[in-house]
Amino acid sequence: MNNKVLSAAEICSFWSETGKKKGNLPIFKMFYLGIFAGIFIGFGGVSFLTMTGNIKGDAAILGKLFGAFMFALGLMLVVFFSAELFTGNCLMPIAVLDKKITLKQMLTNWVVVYAGNAVGSYIFAYVMFASGLFNGEAMKANMINVAQAKVSLTFVQVLVRGILCNVLVVAALWFQSASSDMPGKILAILFPIAAFTLCGYEHCVANMFMIPLGQLLGAEITFAQCWISNIIPSTIGNIIGGALVVAVPMYYTYLHKK
Repeated sequence: MNNKVLSAAEICSFWSETGKKKGNLPIFKMFYLGIFAGIFIGFGGVSFLTMTGNIKGDAAILGKLFGAFMFALGLMLVVFFSAELFTGNCLMPIAVLDKKITLKQMLTNWVVVYAGNAVGSYIFAYVMFASGLFNGEAMKANMINVAQAKVSLTFVQVLVRGILCNVLVVAALWFQSASSDMPGKILAILFPIAAFTLCGYEHCVANMFMIPLGQLLGAEITFAQCWISNIIPSTIGNIIGGALVVAVPMYYTYLHKK
């Protein structure tokens, strides 16, 4: 079967049209698709934490490696269910610059989807806490350590890691849109997401799940500390990485008419 791979210019046009669709979604649909995306990213986070929490000692690097690849499940679920993920929607400036939607439409989408992602992430954190799957000593200690490590970083460290993270997240979305079949899309998503997870970059939506789960399990982290020390700077970094480092240059490279 012929699987045509889109050129970079064709991919950019695709994201211009996709941004138009996202910007014109009804508010309620933006919100509940955002909730789904928050939950889906949580599934990827659970897969990663399960691998790293259960494989210790000399094999720990293998646990981290396999966990990084499993984390990509979250974005696969988002893509194949057409859910709304804030970090992925940082490609929407292409549609704004291409005059397919207004800046107000894009910002409305970002705010509503971000809120939906947060609600979905917090719901899933409570669900995983109630499930008891993290009650084991090793799993619980690992989750608390992960959460505490995330809020112990400096603002600049989180910001830079957020930038690097979303360059790879939107790259994964860019790559998968070049393929017309499911295996191609899966492979396109797998490696960029595994790379950002393995490198320890910061994804604001994933952290909306991981840090609250750590809090529920006993990490001494306040709500304010969670957001001020990690989620807010990682969000800013994710916007810079996805929108300014990737989306805007790609528009001016492939779609802008002088």
